[in-house]
Amino acid sequence: MPDFDLLVIGGGPGGYVAAIRAAQRGLRVGLVEKERPGGVCLNWGCIPTKAMLRSAEVLRTVRTAADFGVHTEGVRVDFAAVRARKDAIVKELTDGVSGLLKANGVTVVEGHARFTGPTTVEVSEAGPSPVFPGGPRYAADPAATVIRTISATDVLIATGSVPAQLPVPGADLPGVITSDGAFGLTAVPDRLVVIGGSAVGAEWAGLFAAFGSEVTVVEMQDRLVPAEDEEVGVALGRAFGKCGITVLTGSAVTAITAAGSALRVSSDGPQARELDADVVLTGVGRRPNTTGLGLDAAGVTTDARGFIPVDDQLRTNVEHVFAIGDVTGKALLAHVASHQGLTAADVIAGRDTRIDQTVIPAATFTHPEVAGVGLTESAARAAGHDIVTAKFPFSALGRARTFGETEGFVKIVAGARHNEVLGVHIIGPSASDLIAEGALAISLEATLDELAETIHAHPTLGEIGMEAALSGLGLPVHIAPARKR
Repeated sequence: MPDFDLLVIGGGPGGYVAAIRAAQRGLRVGLVEKERPGGVCLNWGCIPTKAMLRSAEVLRTVRTAADFGVHTEGVRVDFAAVRARKDAIVKELTDGVSGLLKANGVTVVEGHARFTGPTTVEVSEAGPSPVFPGGPRYAADPAATVIRTISATDVLIATGSVPAQLPVPGADLPGVITSDGAFGLTAVPDRLVVIGGSAVGAEWAGLFAAFGSEVTVVEMQDRLVPAEDEEVGVALGRAFGKCGITVLTGSAVTAITAAGSALRVSSDGPQARELDADVVLTGVGRRPNTTGLGLDAAGVTTDARGFIPVDDQLRTNVEHVFAIGDVTGKALLAHVASHQGLTAADVIAGRDTRIDQTVIPAATFTHPEVAGVGLTESAARAAGHDIVTAKFPFSALGRARTFGETEGFVKIVAGARHNEVLGVHIIGPSASDLIAEGALAISLEATLDELAETIHAHPTLGEIGMEAALSGLGLPVHIAPARKR
């Protein structure tokens, strides 16, 4: 008899959620994890960065307190205290996940799992962090002995992803770090160059700029957060410029060299520069975390990029082996991994369910925040849709005025014939929270008319979706109507 009905490899936001759901369905569940539970998201990604970004947000608020009639003196950043707060939050949440796994009867095995067959693994000690002492551990210790062998009826791979290495000379120099390495910094760098202006790079750029770093962002595409709607990316670039961040778009880094005690970053393109920095942070994507996993022994195939292909029930090419989360390459987002985990657990428990990934919201926690769901304007046109766009600025929203956060807008992309919502894109205060209404609207095939007719509480930031819908219908109330030609 196998040791478990289901063995989950990886305890991140996909793995631990799948393990809990499977246990709730009555399965005997084991989970192998080499670090604290919660994976990259909880330990080295979503949560710790948001904790530090909250400190940056408080700092901005205090610095502008006089605008609200509140006077402060002697404001300074205690970076050690910022890091300590982040660590405390992470510990509280990882301890919470451990408690949930125990409460649901999931057996947790600490170590690194390696397949020895399709449904058998051996577990050994994880190696030390290749990033910094106490940092993330991705691989097994080659010298470690096997702690335990485990068999299961079904196996779920949930090993996530790791930062991709920048393929340019000098990327391995001391002082060149990834997002993981940023957590090892014990002081705010005086000069920081961020390579990559997508979500990861943009968030770190905004955080360190708020703490006092001189920040330059180098992005290959023609705008920041290039996966988002074009107008949003352009607006974020303007916002960065206002807070002193230099943004070089259409530029690729060609080399990093040592320049005395500093680093020199060379870039090409229309804005080619030689940039000196104390720290260079690369945020150029992620790759699947499958090193040392022994996929060959299991017979699991990968695509050209190393990701594991799965179907809509999260099955791999091998019977009884499933995969979820970043390692599948579908959408490298924690909430997608969790949703996949719930679906996979239900399938393994015998339920005929499938995942629908057509509506996936995403958020970038910059200042101002960015969020989007559904089709961008250019994607909708490329797909052949005849569209209308509806926009409403935060500057015309009463609640945003009282907040003192008026930069940005909501943009809705809708079909021209039926006014069905195809995409919602936001840059502005609480965009990450407001995007939920957009996701629900697309999921329910809502129209601009239905958004406009839904009574929203006043005064709230949430009203902006209703106001944008009214604008798209040609019936704006709180902004001037478009001029007739």
